[in-house]
Formats: sequence, structure tokens, C-alpha cells
Amino acid sequence: MGQTLDEGGTADPWRRRTRRARRPMPLWQELPLLLVVAFCLAVLIRTFLLQAFFIPSGSMADTLLVGDRVLVNKVVYDVRDPLRGEVVVFRGTERWAAQLDDRPETGLLGRLAATAGDLVGLSRPGEKDFIKRVVGLPGDRVRCCDEQGRVIVNGTGLDEPYVRRDSPLELPPNPHECRARRFDEVIVPPGHIFVLGDNRLVSQDARCQGPVPIDNVVGRAFGVIWPSSRWSSLSAPQTFADVPDPAGLPTGGPPPVRPTPDGGVLLLLPLPVALLSSRAFRTVPSSRAT
Repeated sequence: MGQTLDEGGTADPWRRRTRRARRPMPLWQELPLLLVVAFCLAVLIRTFLLQAFFIPSGSMADTLLVGDRVLVNKVVYDVRDPLRGEVVVFRGTERWAAQLDDRPETGLLGRLAATAGDLVGLSRPGEKDFIKRVVGLPGDRVRCCDEQGRVIVNGTGLDEPYVRRDSPLELPPNPHECRARRFDEVIVPPGHIFVLGDNRLVSQDARCQGPVPIDNVVGRAFGVIWPSSRWSSLSAPQTFADVPDPAGLPTGGPPPVRPTPDGGVLLLLPLPVALLSSRAFRTVPSSRAT
């Protein structure tokens, strides 16, 4: 049985209609779709994988300076606990200084914009986020100081080259403020970590605010990504490798997971995408440390 060709010479007209339906989408239609996809990806990345944090204070100087942006791995502690020497972002407990929310009142459009910005991490947070270095793990005995003025963990003095501005030795310990370098021995409770800022002179940390629950840890800061002149990794210093485990811990279990020398980066995603998922967090200003 014969078949008649159409005017375009195509034996199957429905194929011709299919080809017409597959024409590229106009830019004015494609651009909103791309923006929606990028927005969803940014929300997913920020919520589950990576997040960029802005450093607003000098409590971690000179490791982190005001204006730095650090990239935080939010999944690494789903497979292991924090280790000594790592820099972590966490939510402060009630004992930690409250965060001030001095944003002015805005109208409906302002609130909608703030909500959308919060989804991708572009607005200021309402929760209490801090960044410090892990010095003690559950069961560790932490105190200061030895004859050299060093922090002691499980009887081992720490040589901390990252501490450039330390608290004075002559001040007596005071559990209610963080001005003194000396503090009495603390046995880190189960499920908690003992954290200190690298700039001990102004840092509000576990010396006066107490240990932090591991469940409050948001993630591990593993690198400075902005400004470009300060690109660097935030790996655990070698001094913590010499600290023994606390006495009385059960033995015979699986060996602990150790970070890689480059900071234990488990995820490699384009930095421009990660920068979209940035979120400012606040530490206590130095004026509050007095």
C-alpha cells in the first residue's frame, strides 16, 4: 500500500510535529527555570552539605580575621565525632552569651526578602553561632597552665603556634569571665567538647561558658575561601597528635577516624555555588570579654 509524502518530503507527519516541539526554549522562559533550579540547589547545599560563614570578630585571630569567609563541611560529623585541633562552628548553649538582633523593623516585602535570603544563607541568622577550636574531647582533663604557661590536656602541654594573643598569666582564674589564661581543671562531660578561641585575649569560650554538646556542632571549618589572598586550609595542628586518650575509656573498639592532612575535605563542589550558600554568624565582641 503506497504512502503519500507531505509537502516537506516527510513520510511521517507526526515526526515532523515532534521535531517542531523540541525547539529550544526561549531565553525569557529558560532563565526563570534556571533561577529556580539554582535556588533549589543552593538551599540543598546549604542545608545538608556545605555552608560559607562570615567572620565578624577577632576571637580566632590570627587564624581567622574579621571579614574572612570559611567553608564548613556539614556532613563530616555524621560519620565521626570532632577531633582535637579542628575548628568547628556550633550553636552556643544558654550559658554562652546571647546574640543581639538589632535589625530594624521592615514591612511585608522586607520580611519576604529576609525569608528568601535565609533559605540560601544570605541574611543574618537569628540563632547563636560561634566558631572555636576543639581542645578537649569527652573524658579529657583540660586545665591551664603548666610551668611554661601552656594549656594541659590529659597531662600533656600543648605548643600552640596559632595562639598569637594569649590572656595574661597574672590574673587569677575566674569561672565567670574569660580574661584569665589560668583555669581550673575541667573534666569534659560525655557528649561534649571543650573549645577555645585562638585569640585568648578576647575570646569568649569554654573557660567561662562551659563545654559544648557535640549535638550542637554545625560542622567543621576546613578552609578560608575569601579573600583570595588568604586561601588556606584549616587542618588540625600536629601538637594534638601527642595528646593521650583520657584514662578510663573503654579499649578494644574500632580505631578513631583521623582527618586527612588537607583538612579532611569530603566534598568537592564549585566554590561559586558554595558562596551562594553563605551565612553570617556572630561571636561575642571583644568588649563583652571584659
